[in-house]
Amino acid sequence: MKQAPFTSRRWRRVEYERLIDLGAFDEDEPLELIGGQLIVAEPKGSEHATAVEMAGDALRAALPAGWIVRGQNPINLDDESAPEPDLAVVRGSRADYRHAHPARPALIIEVAETSLRFDRIEKGSLYARAGIVDYWVVNLVDRVLEVYRDSGADVTAPYGRRYLSVERFTPPSSVAPIGVPATPIPVAALLP
Repeated sequence: MKQAPFTSRRWRRVEYERLIDLGAFDEDEPLELIGGQLIVAEPKGSEHATAVEMAGDALRAALPAGWIVRGQNPINLDDESAPEPDLAVVRGSRADYRHAHPARPALIIEVAETSLRFDRIEKGSLYARAGIVDYWVVNLVDRVLEVYRDSGADVTAPYGRRYLSVERFTPPSSVAPIGVPATPIPVAALLP
C-alpha cells in the first residue's frame, strides 16, 4: 500500500493565540509562530542569557522616556507570525500593550549561537517582510554585532524579502538604532 505524502498545517496567529489561551502548551514551552509554523526555540544557555540581559541593560540606558524594551515576549508581526525576539524596542509604556502585543518594533535584537543561520536567514527575511527597519543579531559565535537594514525584495529569501545592508561591528565600535532617538550603544556592552 502506497502512503500519501505528509503535509504540514499552517497556523494563523489568532489560532495560535487561542491555543495559548486554552492552555494547549506548557507555559515554559519555548514556542514561536514563524510563517505559520510552530518553531521550538533554542535552549538558552548561560552565555545567551547573559547577552540578552546585557543588551537589555544597554538599550534601557540609551533610550529616552517614551520607549521601552520588551524581553522575549511576542510581537504581532502579521497574520501568521508571532515571534518572540530576545529584545524589541517599542514606543510607549508597558501599559500600552496590556490588550495586544506590539506590531512594529523600532528595533529587534536576536542573540544567536546555535540559531545563527535561522536568525540571519529565516527571521531576517520575516522581519524584512514586516517592515522592521532595524534588526540586530548579537552573534556569539563570531563575537560581533550584525546590523541589518534596508529591506528589499528577493525571490530567493524565505519570505520574499531580505535586508540589503548588513554591517558587522566589533568593540570598540558603537551603534545607534535608527528610528529611535537613542544614544550610541557600545558593541562591548552587548557581548558577554
